[in-house]
Amino acid sequence: MGQKIQKILEAIKPEAAYFTEHDGHRGGTLVVNLKDVSEVPLFAEPWFLTFHAIVEFRVAMTPEDLARANLDALGKKWA
Repeated sequence: MGQKIQKILEAIKPEAAYFTEHDGHRGGTLVVNLKDVSEVPLFAEPWFLTFHAIVEFRVAMTPEDLARANLDALGKKWA
């Protein structure tokens, strides 16, 4: 298992990787930078095909990303 995980990590090069339990099962959290949503399979398929894993993605933004979101205009439109 360790060699397979190492092979995947070398291929996808996450910014950070943490391994823990998740709901009583082996789990991990990887931090990756997606430039486009078409990269999702690049990061997910190795885990699906190697371990039949459940893979979930959470979107996070930097302060700069949030500044580009134009929250003032959205607030005026939806408030």
